[in-house]
Amino acid sequence: MLHTNLRHVLSKDNFEKLISENENVMICCGRMGPMCIPVYAAMSELENEYKDVVFADMEFDISDAEVIRNAPEARGFMGLPFTFYYKNGKTVAATSSIQSREQIQSILNKNFK
Repeated sequence: MLHTNLRHVLSKDNFEKLISENENVMICCGRMGPMCIPVYAAMSELENEYKDVVFADMEFDISDAEVIRNAPEARGFMGLPFTFYYKNGKTVAATSSIQSREQIQSILNKNFK
């Protein structure tokens, strides 16, 4: 499990339930590495500002993370983390590698406001 203050997605079933039961979801799939930690930190801060968005993490190396690793939107992604944004159970945006708070906010505002 990742050492963040975010909700943890621990299995495919947990993933499916999360995106099906919540209108707006952001999941950061990564490790506790230098490209991932700033994204988790930004998500933790933004969680207080975007009450209608569920912010979660998923450990990249667990087998069930294939739901994100093998998603068509992740084809060609080179760097961690893989960050996915879901609206009503459908992917509306996906990014890879480090993202600033401002970049994340831009995606949140575009897709969830």
